[in-house]
Order: sequence, then C-alpha cells, then structure tokens
Amino acid sequence: MKIAFVGKGGSGKTTLSSLFIRHLAANEAPVVAVDADINQHLGTALGLTEDEAAALPAMGAHLPLIKEYLRGSNPRIASAETMIKTTPPGSGSRLLRVGEDNPVYAACARPVELDGEIVRLMATGPFTEADLGVACYHSKVGAVELCLNHLVDGPDEYVVVDMTAGSDSFASGMFTRFDMTFLVAEPTLKGVSVYRQYKEYARDFGVALRVVGNKVQGADDIDFLRAEVGEDLLVTVGHSDWVRAMEKGRPAAFDLLEAGNRLALQALQDAAEDSYADRDWVRYTEQMVHFHLRNAESWGNAKTGADLSAQIDPGFVLGEPRSGPAGGPMDGPAGEPAGVQEGLSPLPQPPLPAPQPA
Repeated sequence: MKIAFVGKGGSGKTTLSSLFIRHLAANEAPVVAVDADINQHLGTALGLTEDEAAALPAMGAHLPLIKEYLRGSNPRIASAETMIKTTPPGSGSRLLRVGEDNPVYAACARPVELDGEIVRLMATGPFTEADLGVACYHSKVGAVELCLNHLVDGPDEYVVVDMTAGSDSFASGMFTRFDMTFLVAEPTLKGVSVYRQYKEYARDFGVALRVVGNKVQGADDIDFLRAEVGEDLLVTVGHSDWVRAMEKGRPAAFDLLEAGNRLALQALQDAAEDSYADRDWVRYTEQMVHFHLRNAESWGNAKTGADLSAQIDPGFVLGEPRSGPAGGPMDGPAGEPAGVQEGLSPLPQPPLPAPQPA
C-alpha cells in the first residue's frame, strides 16, 4: 500500500504520519517511510536526533544513481540523462519492492528502530540556501516520484510518504501515486480549505481521500468537520500526552499511546487495507503515462533534447507478478512484472497547476 499524508502547514500531518508508521511497525508490517516535505521533520518525529536526521542521505543527491538503476536495460530510455521525474517503467526497467535490498535503498534509505521493529527511512533532502533562486522544490521530490513510478508493492506492505504542505504536489503527478491519501485538517476554515482544493483536483483521477481531523477538542469541532467534509471524515484526534512527551524528546513506549489514539490509527490502517481491493494497475499506469506526456511537452523535451513520448512502452502495465505453475513469480527481464496489457487509453485532463521541471 502506498499512503500519503497531506495537509496545510502546521496541521500535524508529520506527527500523524509518524504515529501511523509506528503503528504499522508495531504490527510488524514492512514499512518504507519517505519524508517528501520541504520542511524535513519526519526523522525527528520518528525519534532521531537533529544530527541523525540531518545526516540522512538526500535522495536528490543520488538522482543519477536512481535513474541509472531504474533504467536497467529498457531500450526506450537511451540514457539516465533523458529520464525525468515522470519517466514510466517499461520492458527491461528495474522495479523496486518494499522488502528487497537494492542499490537505491543502499544509497538513500537508513534503518530506524521503533520499539524493537525496523523501518526504512528515506528523505528528499532539505531545501538549502544553495537552492535559493536557482531551484524549485519539485526538483527535490522528483527522485521520490521516480521511485514510486517503479515500485511494486503488495498487500501488507506499506510505503508512507509525508508530503509537502498545501497543494504543491499537484504540480506533478505524484498525487495519483497512492492507494490512500489521508488529509490532516484542523477544525477551522483554513484547516478545511486545503481539503476542498485537494478534493477538486483529485476528483477526476480516482484518488482515494479521507480526512483525519486533528487538534479536535470537543463535539462542536467534530460537528464542524463533519459539516465541511461530510463522509470523507474518517477519524478525529485530540490532545495526546504521549505526543507531547515525544515532542519534548522523551517518548514513552508506543504501546502506552492513549487507547483512543491507538484506535484512530487502526482505523487508518483498516481504511487503507479496504482500498486495496480497488487497486487498478492499468489505470495507475495510464495516469503515469498521462503525466509523463504533460511534463514532456511542457518542459521535458526541451530540457533533455529528446522526444520523451518515445519512452512510453504501450504494452507495459506496472503490477504485481503472476504466479507460475509452481507458485513462483513469473517476472520478465530485469524484474518486469508479467502483467501487461495493450492499448492504454488517454485520461481526462482537468485543470491542474502547470507541470514543474525536475
């Protein structure tokens, strides 16, 4: 399952995503956690010191390695230099899996222990002073988008991404890369404004969106959120002494988290797992192709000097491998899933922010 946490700045999405990661780890689920926020705080929310979090390798710094590995032997991609953040996989591409060891994880992921369980943590890297005036943050998250485009995850496996605040993620196709998006909203008009924008953009792309009400203090707050977001409201979360202690650098054992908040986290996991039945690898691949063509036309062709539409393999559909006669996988060359279909159809094109270069 690919899970995104979004919301306006200060809504508590990083705190809630870190609690959800801890909850999954406590349930012994394989987890890859990704900090894709412009403000890199997921590492410290998971218990790292400031120095340890600052020492995490930046995915953006390893983008050439990521591209070269994912390109594999795909004949449609002439070089890693012609790959952009939306480049889709095809026959011969190398794919990522949650539990495997590969050069991308070796370079970009670090193990984090959470109450005796280990999760992998990856980070885009902070927006530094050197980037001011010469780069946009979308160049940072391009490595994340490439990895998500090449990731094959199965049931009971989780990739949890703490996204950048607000609606910035709509400047690329990354918002369609998730099985479930949890939007963290405070019970205020500003708190639900991002929800309305997200809902509007996501409507035509089949994005599963549920709202987590945060900083809720009573029935009036719950009634307000329910009136504003309707049936999209999944759970609400209030004050937590456990979280307050964690933010002071003195976290207790996770099993001491308040019972009500543990139930809320379980509701998130249940909602994510329920969405698994709706997973459509064909549509997922179509969306990948749709946004790649948009980015290629907008800036990619000019930047690379190549016709990036030629990178699309029309017979390839990303997906879980079929089982062979003996129950083993039937992957194609270089990890290509066997599940392919012909004739990807175009998707509708609702108004979105202009694609941004990576």
